[in-house]
Amino acid sequence: MKKHVVLYKALSAQLMARLQAQADVTLIERLDAQGLAQLRNALPGAHGLLGASLKLDAALLDLAPNLQAIASVSVGVDNYDIDYLTERRILLSNTPDVLTETTADTGFALILATARRVVELANLIRAGQWQKSIGPEHFGSDVHGKTLGIIGMGRIGEALAQRGHFGFGMPVIYHSHSPKPAIEQRFNARYCSLETLLRQADFICLTLPLTAETQGLIGEHAFAQMRPESIFINISRGKVVDEAALIDALRNGQIRAAGLDVFEREPLSADSPLLQMDNVVATPHMGSATHETREAMARCAVENLLAALAGERPVNLVNPGAWKG
Repeated sequence: MKKHVVLYKALSAQLMARLQAQADVTLIERLDAQGLAQLRNALPGAHGLLGASLKLDAALLDLAPNLQAIASVSVGVDNYDIDYLTERRILLSNTPDVLTETTADTGFALILATARRVVELANLIRAGQWQKSIGPEHFGSDVHGKTLGIIGMGRIGEALAQRGHFGFGMPVIYHSHSPKPAIEQRFNARYCSLETLLRQADFICLTLPLTAETQGLIGEHAFAQMRPESIFINISRGKVVDEAALIDALRNGQIRAAGLDVFEREPLSADSPLLQMDNVVATPHMGSATHETREAMARCAVENLLAALAGERPVNLVNPGAWKG
Protein backbone atom coordinates (compact mmCIF):
# COMPACT_ATOMS: atom_id res chain seq x y z
CA MET A 1 0.00 0.00 0.00
CA LYS A 2 1.34 3.42 -0.98
CA LYS A 3 2.22 6.00 1.64
CA HIS A 4 0.36 9.33 1.61
CA VAL A 5 2.40 12.46 0.86
CA VAL A 6 1.16 16.00 1.25
CA LEU A 7 2.90 18.31 -1.19
CA TYR A 8 2.76 22.06 -0.64
CA LYS A 9 5.15 23.08 -3.39
CA ALA A 10 4.67 22.66 -7.11
CA LEU A 11 6.93 20.12 -8.82
CA SER A 12 7.88 19.65 -12.44
CA ALA A 13 5.88 17.05 -14.34
CA GLN A 14 8.82 14.64 -14.22
CA LEU A 15 9.26 14.89 -10.44
CA MET A 16 5.52 14.74 -9.81
CA ALA A 17 5.30 11.53 -11.85
CA ARG A 18 8.19 10.06 -9.90
CA LEU A 19 6.56 10.89 -6.58
CA GLN A 20 3.12 9.63 -7.67
CA ALA A 21 4.62 6.34 -8.81
CA GLN A 22 5.56 5.55 -5.23
CA ALA A 23 3.07 7.51 -3.11
CA ASP A 24 -0.45 8.86 -3.05
CA VAL A 25 -0.05 12.61 -3.35
CA THR A 26 -2.23 15.46 -2.15
CA LEU A 27 -1.14 18.76 -3.69
CA ILE A 28 -1.79 22.03 -1.88
CA GLU A 29 -1.43 24.56 -4.68
CA ARG A 30 -1.40 27.76 -2.58
CA LEU A 31 -0.60 28.49 1.03
CA ASP A 32 -3.49 30.93 1.39
CA ALA A 33 -6.34 30.49 3.88
CA GLN A 34 -8.03 27.90 1.69
CA GLY A 35 -4.80 26.03 1.12
CA LEU A 36 -3.97 25.96 4.83
CA ALA A 37 -7.42 24.54 5.51
CA GLN A 38 -6.76 21.83 2.92
CA LEU A 39 -3.43 21.12 4.58
CA ARG A 40 -5.05 20.71 7.99
CA ASN A 41 -7.61 18.33 6.52
CA ALA A 42 -4.90 16.26 4.83
CA LEU A 43 -2.49 16.01 7.79
CA PRO A 44 -4.27 13.21 9.71
CA GLY A 45 -3.53 10.74 6.91
CA ALA A 46 -0.10 12.06 5.94
CA HIS A 47 3.04 9.92 6.15
CA GLY A 48 5.25 12.50 4.45
CA LEU A 49 5.36 16.23 3.79
CA LEU A 50 7.30 18.04 1.08
CA GLY A 51 7.52 21.79 0.60
CA ALA A 52 9.08 25.03 1.76
CA SER A 53 8.34 28.47 3.21
CA LEU A 54 5.78 27.27 5.75
CA LYS A 55 6.35 27.23 9.48
CA LEU A 56 5.42 23.75 10.69
CA ASP A 57 5.05 24.04 14.45
CA ALA A 58 3.96 21.45 16.98
CA ALA A 59 0.36 22.67 17.00
CA LEU A 60 0.08 21.96 13.29
CA LEU A 61 2.02 18.71 13.26
CA ASP A 62 0.04 17.31 16.16
CA LEU A 63 -2.68 16.89 13.53
CA ALA A 64 -0.45 14.34 11.76
CA PRO A 65 -0.13 11.28 14.04
CA ASN A 66 1.18 9.07 11.20
CA LEU A 67 3.86 11.45 9.96
CA GLN A 68 7.22 9.81 9.31
CA ALA A 69 9.22 12.36 7.31
CA ILE A 70 9.40 15.96 6.16
CA ALA A 71 11.46 16.95 3.14
CA SER A 72 12.18 20.68 3.10
CA VAL A 73 13.07 22.24 -0.24
CA SER A 74 15.62 24.52 1.40
CA VAL A 75 18.92 24.61 3.24
CA GLY A 76 17.60 26.60 6.20
CA VAL A 77 15.47 24.67 8.68
CA ASP A 78 14.43 27.50 11.00
CA ASN A 79 10.76 26.83 10.13
CA TYR A 80 10.89 23.56 12.07
CA ASP A 81 10.99 22.62 15.74
CA ILE A 82 13.78 20.09 15.44
CA ASP A 83 13.58 18.94 19.07
CA TYR A 84 9.87 18.22 18.63
CA LEU A 85 10.47 16.33 15.38
CA THR A 86 13.26 14.29 16.94
CA GLU A 87 11.11 13.42 19.95
CA ARG A 88 8.42 12.13 17.59
CA ARG A 89 11.02 10.36 15.42
CA ILE A 90 9.97 12.36 12.37
CA LEU A 91 12.87 12.55 9.91
CA LEU A 92 13.63 16.05 8.66
CA SER A 93 15.76 16.48 5.53
CA ASN A 94 16.91 19.52 3.61
CA THR A 95 18.66 20.32 0.31
CA PRO A 96 22.22 21.55 0.89
CA ASP A 97 24.97 21.55 -1.74
CA VAL A 98 22.72 21.94 -4.79
CA LEU A 99 22.12 25.65 -4.16
CA THR A 100 25.58 26.59 -2.91
CA GLU A 101 27.02 27.98 -6.13
CA THR A 102 23.85 29.77 -7.19
CA THR A 103 23.45 31.48 -3.82
CA ALA A 104 27.10 32.53 -3.88
CA ASP A 105 26.48 34.01 -7.34
CA THR A 106 23.65 36.04 -5.83
CA GLY A 107 25.92 37.24 -3.03
CA PHE A 108 28.52 38.41 -5.48
CA ALA A 109 25.87 40.05 -7.64
CA LEU A 110 24.88 42.11 -4.59
CA ILE A 111 28.52 42.99 -3.92
CA LEU A 112 28.94 44.30 -7.46
CA ALA A 113 25.56 46.02 -7.61
CA THR A 114 26.10 47.93 -4.36
CA ALA A 115 29.73 48.85 -4.99
CA ARG A 116 29.11 50.08 -8.54
CA ARG A 117 25.66 51.55 -7.73
CA VAL A 118 24.14 49.54 -10.58
CA VAL A 119 20.47 49.80 -9.59
CA GLU A 120 20.67 53.48 -8.66
CA LEU A 121 22.33 54.46 -11.95
CA ALA A 122 20.06 52.21 -14.03
CA ASN A 123 17.08 53.99 -12.46
CA LEU A 124 18.69 57.35 -13.28
CA ILE A 125 18.72 56.41 -16.95
CA ARG A 126 15.13 55.12 -16.83
CA ALA A 127 14.06 58.44 -15.33
CA GLY A 128 15.65 60.32 -18.25
CA GLN A 129 18.20 62.02 -16.00
CA TRP A 130 21.35 60.99 -17.91
CA GLN A 131 22.10 64.26 -19.66
CA LYS A 132 25.90 64.27 -19.48
CA SER A 133 28.85 62.15 -18.35
CA ILE A 134 28.38 61.16 -14.72
CA GLY A 135 30.56 62.89 -12.17
CA PRO A 136 32.01 61.99 -8.76
CA GLU A 137 28.62 62.25 -7.09
CA HIS A 138 27.64 59.07 -8.97
CA PHE A 139 30.94 57.20 -8.83
CA GLY A 140 31.04 53.78 -7.22
CA SER A 141 33.96 51.94 -5.68
CA ASP A 142 36.21 49.14 -6.88
CA VAL A 143 35.59 45.55 -5.84
CA HIS A 144 38.87 44.00 -7.01
CA GLY A 145 41.56 44.06 -4.36
CA LYS A 146 39.21 45.06 -1.55
CA THR A 147 38.92 43.00 1.65
CA LEU A 148 36.09 40.47 1.66
CA GLY A 149 34.81 39.64 5.15
CA ILE A 150 32.63 36.53 5.48
CA ILE A 151 30.68 35.78 8.65
CA GLY A 152 29.90 32.05 8.63
CA MET A 153 32.31 29.91 6.61
CA GLY A 154 30.06 27.06 5.52
CA ARG A 155 29.46 25.88 1.96
CA ILE A 156 28.12 29.20 0.71
CA GLY A 157 30.78 31.20 2.54
CA GLU A 158 33.46 29.04 0.95
CA ALA A 159 31.96 29.53 -2.52
CA LEU A 160 31.85 33.29 -1.93
CA ALA A 161 35.50 33.25 -0.85
CA GLN A 162 36.42 31.37 -4.01
CA ARG A 163 34.83 34.04 -6.19
CA GLY A 164 36.45 36.88 -4.28
CA HIS A 165 39.93 35.35 -4.10
CA PHE A 166 40.31 33.89 -7.57
CA GLY A 167 38.02 36.22 -9.52
CA PHE A 168 38.71 39.60 -7.94
CA GLY A 169 42.02 39.24 -6.09
CA MET A 170 40.34 40.06 -2.78
CA PRO A 171 42.02 39.39 0.56
CA VAL A 172 39.60 37.16 2.49
CA ILE A 173 39.00 37.34 6.23
CA TYR A 174 36.34 35.31 7.97
CA HIS A 175 34.70 34.53 11.29
CA SER A 176 33.07 31.23 12.19
CA HIS A 177 32.76 28.83 15.11
CA SER A 178 36.28 27.61 14.48
CA PRO A 179 39.16 28.13 12.04
CA LYS A 180 39.08 26.29 8.71
CA PRO A 181 42.71 25.47 7.84
CA ALA A 182 41.90 24.00 4.41
CA ILE A 183 40.00 27.13 3.40
CA GLU A 184 42.78 29.35 4.72
CA GLN A 185 45.30 27.48 2.60
CA ARG A 186 43.17 27.45 -0.53
CA PHE A 187 42.17 31.11 -0.49
CA ASN A 188 44.96 32.58 1.61
CA ALA A 189 42.17 33.48 4.04
CA ARG A 190 42.61 34.69 7.60
CA TYR A 191 40.46 33.70 10.56
CA CYS A 192 39.68 36.57 12.94
CA SER A 193 37.27 37.67 15.66
CA LEU A 194 33.93 39.14 14.68
CA GLU A 195 35.02 42.55 15.96
CA THR A 196 38.19 42.51 13.85
CA LEU A 197 36.25 41.51 10.75
CA LEU A 198 33.71 44.29 11.25
CA ARG A 199 36.49 46.87 11.56
CA GLN A 200 38.67 45.67 8.68
CA ALA A 201 36.43 44.32 5.91
CA ASP A 202 35.34 46.46 2.98
CA PHE A 203 32.53 44.02 2.21
CA ILE A 204 30.85 42.31 5.18
CA CYS A 205 28.89 39.27 4.01
CA LEU A 206 26.55 37.17 6.13
CA THR A 207 26.21 33.48 5.23
CA LEU A 208 25.01 32.22 8.62
CA PRO A 209 22.05 29.98 9.41
CA LEU A 210 19.35 31.37 11.70
CA THR A 211 19.66 29.87 15.18
CA ALA A 212 19.00 31.04 18.72
CA GLU A 213 22.67 32.02 18.82
CA THR A 214 22.72 34.00 15.58
CA GLN A 215 19.35 35.77 15.80
CA GLY A 216 19.99 39.51 16.07
CA LEU A 217 23.76 38.96 15.92
CA ILE A 218 24.32 42.01 13.74
CA GLY A 219 22.80 44.99 15.52
CA GLU A 220 23.61 48.47 16.74
CA HIS A 221 26.91 47.46 18.34
CA ALA A 222 28.09 45.63 15.21
CA PHE A 223 27.20 48.46 12.84
CA ALA A 224 29.00 50.94 15.09
CA GLN A 225 32.23 49.00 14.52
CA MET A 226 31.99 49.12 10.72
CA ARG A 227 33.64 51.87 8.71
CA PRO A 228 31.71 54.53 6.73
CA GLU A 229 32.96 53.00 3.47
CA SER A 230 31.87 49.46 4.43
CA ILE A 231 29.24 47.66 2.37
CA PHE A 232 26.99 45.14 4.13
CA ILE A 233 25.63 42.06 2.31
CA ASN A 234 23.08 39.60 3.70
CA ILE A 235 22.29 36.34 1.87
CA SER A 236 21.66 34.31 5.03
CA ARG A 237 18.48 34.99 7.01
CA GLY A 238 16.84 38.32 7.73
CA LYS A 239 16.49 37.79 11.46
CA VAL A 240 20.25 37.47 11.91
CA VAL A 241 20.20 41.27 11.52
CA ASP A 242 18.45 43.89 13.64
CA GLU A 243 16.75 45.63 10.72
CA ALA A 244 16.01 48.83 12.64
CA ALA A 245 19.70 49.13 13.53
CA LEU A 246 20.62 48.54 9.88
CA ILE A 247 18.29 51.32 8.77
CA ASP A 248 19.81 53.69 11.33
CA ALA A 249 23.34 52.76 10.23
CA LEU A 250 22.48 53.54 6.60
CA ARG A 251 20.75 56.80 7.48
CA ASN A 252 23.57 57.95 9.73
CA GLY A 253 26.35 57.10 7.30
CA GLN A 254 27.86 54.44 9.58
CA ILE A 255 28.05 52.22 6.50
CA ARG A 256 28.06 53.09 2.83
CA ALA A 257 25.51 50.68 1.38
CA ALA A 258 23.70 47.37 1.81
CA GLY A 259 22.81 44.52 -0.52
CA LEU A 260 19.96 42.48 0.96
CA ASP A 261 18.30 39.31 -0.28
CA VAL A 262 16.60 38.51 3.04
CA PHE A 263 14.61 40.51 5.58
CA GLU A 264 13.12 40.22 9.06
CA ARG A 265 9.65 39.90 7.57
CA GLU A 266 9.07 38.56 4.09
CA PRO A 267 7.71 39.73 1.73
CA LEU A 268 9.26 43.09 2.59
CA SER A 269 6.63 45.74 3.21
CA ALA A 270 6.26 48.25 0.39
CA ASP A 271 6.64 51.10 2.90
CA SER A 272 9.93 49.83 4.34
CA PRO A 273 12.48 52.65 4.74
CA LEU A 274 15.00 50.35 3.02
CA LEU A 275 13.16 50.82 -0.25
CA GLN A 276 13.51 54.60 -0.05
CA MET A 277 17.32 54.48 0.09
CA ASP A 278 19.41 54.74 -3.08
CA ASN A 279 22.28 52.95 -1.33
CA VAL A 280 20.25 49.78 -0.76
CA VAL A 281 19.92 46.99 -3.31
CA ALA A 282 17.00 44.79 -2.23
CA THR A 283 16.11 41.50 -3.91
CA PRO A 284 13.18 39.15 -3.09
CA HIS A 285 14.96 36.23 -1.37
CA MET A 286 16.13 35.02 -4.79
CA GLY A 287 19.41 33.42 -3.67
CA SER A 288 18.67 30.02 -5.21
CA ALA A 289 16.07 31.21 -7.72
CA THR A 290 17.25 29.81 -11.03
CA HIS A 291 15.40 27.20 -13.05
CA GLU A 292 18.28 24.75 -12.79
CA THR A 293 18.87 25.10 -9.06
CA ARG A 294 15.23 25.04 -7.98
CA GLU A 295 14.68 21.86 -10.02
CA ALA A 296 17.79 20.31 -8.44
CA MET A 297 16.53 21.26 -4.96
CA ALA A 298 13.11 19.74 -5.63
CA ARG A 299 14.72 16.57 -6.99
CA CYS A 300 16.88 16.30 -3.88
CA ALA A 301 13.82 16.75 -1.64
CA VAL A 302 11.88 14.05 -3.51
CA GLU A 303 14.81 11.64 -3.16
CA ASN A 304 15.10 12.44 0.55
CA LEU A 305 11.40 11.85 1.16
CA LEU A 306 11.11 8.64 -0.83
CA ALA A 307 14.16 7.22 0.93
CA ALA A 308 12.71 8.05 4.35
CA LEU A 309 9.31 6.53 3.52
CA ALA A 310 11.06 3.38 2.27
CA GLY A 311 12.76 2.99 5.64
CA GLU A 312 16.13 4.25 4.40
CA ARG A 313 18.18 7.03 5.96
CA PRO A 314 17.96 10.19 3.81
CA VAL A 315 21.31 11.50 2.62
CA ASN A 316 20.53 14.97 3.95
CA LEU A 317 19.09 14.06 7.35
CA VAL A 318 18.95 17.11 9.62
CA ASN A 319 17.99 15.37 12.89
CA PRO A 320 19.94 12.10 13.13
CA GLY A 321 18.54 11.58 16.63
CA ALA A 322 15.22 10.69 14.99
CA TRP A 323 16.73 7.85 12.97
CA LYS A 324 15.73 4.42 14.24
CA GLY A 325 18.07 2.40 12.05
